[in-house]
Amino acid sequence: MFGNEPTAPVDAGKEYEVKIEDIAREGDGIARVSGFVIFVPGTSVGDEVTIKVTKVMRKFAFAEVSN
Repeated sequence: MFGNEPTAPVDAGKEYEVKIEDIAREGDGIARVSGFVIFVPGTSVGDEVTIKVTKVMRKFAFAEVSN
C-alpha cells in the first residue's frame, strides 16, 4: 500500500546547499534537490544559500535560510 510512493530526497531538519532557480507566485524562492521542489521564503533567483528544511510534503518541501 505504501511501497509505490516515491520518498522525498530531503529530510526535515537537515541542511542543504542550494541555488534558487525560480520564484513562486507567492514570492518564495524555488530550489530543487534531485528535482524535488523546495520553497524558500526571502530569497531571489540566483541566490546560493544553505537552507534548513522545515516541512516535507509528498511533492514539495518548505525550508528557511540557515544562519
